[in-house]
Amino acid sequence: MERIKNEHIKEIMGVKEKPDIIDIIERKRLQWYGHVKRMQEERIPKLIMEWIPGERRKRGRPRKTWMEGVRAAMKTRHLEAYQWLNRKECCLGSGRRRQLSQDRKDI
Repeated sequence: MERIKNEHIKEIMGVKEKPDIIDIIERKRLQWYGHVKRMQEERIPKLIMEWIPGERRKRGRPRKTWMEGVRAAMKTRHLEAYQWLNRKECCLGSGRRRQLSQDRKDI
């Protein structure tokens, strides 16, 4: 039985140029990370993101944390830790906000 590569199936289905689900998840994760980092210090989402639990971990290999996923996504996209400060510089926009702003300019 011959194996068919995913790239070939994507070509057949006409979705070769569209991003993978992994890319979409990473982009949304980075958007949320930047959103929370720009929040005021006393906001609950920011406090929770920066919270470090005091109890011990279970035996075995530790599970990946959400922040480890963010760091890995930043590394693969060659982003620096401080780039969340300037939203225009590292805009990963979903497109909806950009479209809304274009609609307002046209009015």
